[in-house]
Amino acid sequence: MTGFVVVIPARMASSRLPDKPLAAVAGRPLIAHVISRAQESAAGRVIVAGDDDRILAVARQCGAEAFLTDPALPSGTDRIAAVAAAEGWGDESIVVNLQGDEPLTPGPLLDDLAALLAQTPQADMATLGVPIRCAQDLADPNQVKLVTDRSGRALYFSRAPIPMDREAHRAGQVPAVEQATRHLGLYAYRAGFLRRMSAEPPAPLEELEQLEQLRALDMGAWIQVGRRAEAHPPGVDTPEDLDRVDAFLSGRARA
Repeated sequence: MTGFVVVIPARMASSRLPDKPLAAVAGRPLIAHVISRAQESAAGRVIVAGDDDRILAVARQCGAEAFLTDPALPSGTDRIAAVAAAEGWGDESIVVNLQGDEPLTPGPLLDDLAALLAQTPQADMATLGVPIRCAQDLADPNQVKLVTDRSGRALYFSRAPIPMDREAHRAGQVPAVEQATRHLGLYAYRAGFLRRMSAEPPAPLEELEQLEQLRALDMGAWIQVGRRAEAHPPGVDTPEDLDRVDAFLSGRARA
């Protein structure tokens, strides 16, 4: 397995779920579950990049490294870039971004993502996609869609339904979904590109769609997409999500 590092960006200021990293899930803080998933991978190091000492204290208790980042940093990518800069990682070092609100992401999936980037030397980043199964998901702006070329290189990401089934649209019919792919918000970066990306201002399409991977495409980056048969369970964005994940993990612990 190619060596890689997992960095978990986490921030306290969430508009829909304040203090989210410390929210109780199955008797532990949410961030503790995310750290456990990262520790199930083959990563050489697991680092939490948090903007609050309370997050870092939990990270250390769980056996992860802890790095304090500026609360003003606008995104998880910027937090990871701050860690990479401080650590002085070489340009070809592989860094996997596991969001701090994804407690159900399987550790081996992180291994697969790092391997995908390592096996695609021309790529700057790697990410994952899964098939879209129904027209409702294709139309849902909260489910990001992507399209690639024949080699798996990302062409575009959007909250809109892409690719557009023109004939079905013109006829007022339900669109076909066979060629549609949903994006899973996991990334592996080469550290050199991560530094360049964080130094760039937001791109116009990034601001329009509120998708930071569009900044990478605007820069001309190669984003390699791996395809999975099924998605892992979704993360935590709302209080309802928190209740769902708490019930799932509490039930698994009892079992």
